[in-house]
Amino acid sequence: MNVAIIPARGGSKRIPRKNIKLFKGKPMLSYSIEAAIKSGCFDRVIVSTDDAEISKIAIELGAEVPFVRPPNLSDDHTATVPVIKHAIEYINKNGGSVDLACCIYATAPFVQAKDLKQAFEKISNSNSHYCLSVTTFPYPIQRALRIVDSGSIAMIKPENYDVRSQDLEEAYHDAGQFYFGTAQAWLEGLPILADKSLPLIIPRCRAQDIDTQEDWEQAELMYEVLNR
Repeated sequence: MNVAIIPARGGSKRIPRKNIKLFKGKPMLSYSIEAAIKSGCFDRVIVSTDDAEISKIAIELGAEVPFVRPPNLSDDHTATVPVIKHAIEYINKNGGSVDLACCIYATAPFVQAKDLKQAFEKISNSNSHYCLSVTTFPYPIQRALRIVDSGSIAMIKPENYDVRSQDLEEAYHDAGQFYFGTAQAWLEGLPILADKSLPLIIPRCRAQDIDTQEDWEQAELMYEVLNR
């Protein structure tokens, strides 16, 4: 069985009720659920939440909410892997048998069904633990700056001062959309950003963390442009 698991706790602090706040007219959560269903990769699409309102909306959007996430997995410090592990253990104990599980963040309005399909194909045809969305940094990280005690700037890697940008290695970062993983990897708590993980590269125009109100507004502008 392949499952999509969407973590969506109710206690967002920086943007209250972020997971169900309307984003371009729809609850933010809806974009992840719709992409998961449309991809055709999953036998079940499950939302892991501790919140009754989120649960109700998730079910209306076509997802399952078969359990209430326990309080010890619903605070500000809970990492992703334990949340997905809990969901897989619940499914396995209640008549299911999970092979692959994909964590899709609830605040990923740019996630697309085609990306999930490609990630599914990559991990299914490999011996990797995970496949995750990544994108490129917009500027070479080898030429990054820091601010020193005097208030002036300094290069973190001054040896790269005279190196042309095109001669520096391209760098990538987690796009914060999804992590496709084997059930065994999740259950063993294996790290996601490690050598047994595969990248699914997405364009920068579809990668946006949404942690602040400024992030939210920028994401809405990006979404509007992309969907004209």
